[in-house]
Amino acid sequence: MKYVLSFNLNGLPVDTLVKATDTLLDVLREKLNVVSAKRGCDNGDCGACTVLVNGEPVRACLTIGLTVAGKNVQTVEGLQQDGKLHPLQQAFHEHYAAQCGFCTPGMLMSAKALLDKNPKPTREQIVEGISGNLCRCGAYVEIVEAIQAVAAGKYKE
Repeated sequence: MKYVLSFNLNGLPVDTLVKATDTLLDVLREKLNVVSAKRGCDNGDCGACTVLVNGEPVRACLTIGLTVAGKNVQTVEGLQQDGKLHPLQQAFHEHYAAQCGFCTPGMLMSAKALLDKNPKPTREQIVEGISGNLCRCGAYVEIVEAIQAVAAGKYKE
């Protein structure tokens, strides 16, 4: 049996048919062709599938799709405005914080959630904010520096 799932994705309303067992990651990648959220560990440990639901970072691989009905879901695809990179995306690029890029979407969304709540985090708060995201390339220093640069106001929307 399938159900109609309606929610806002990156500011636009979407409707799709889903099974009760489909995860948000299944819905995004397989039904809506939104591919920034990655299927990494598939058990919530790596954070590669992190998206924002009503501004809160969630693991899309652990979130049942139907639970986001009526909510706002944001992915990396929703960060750009008018073709211009979000300050976090620009900072990640300029600080070489995106090595292979597999963890980057999850890191960006966790960083966005952090900065939305705390625009001037300390280094320790940044490390804590991205602690649920694993980087297989070990680019943590560059990632933290990129987030610090945005928090310091070096990149503007």
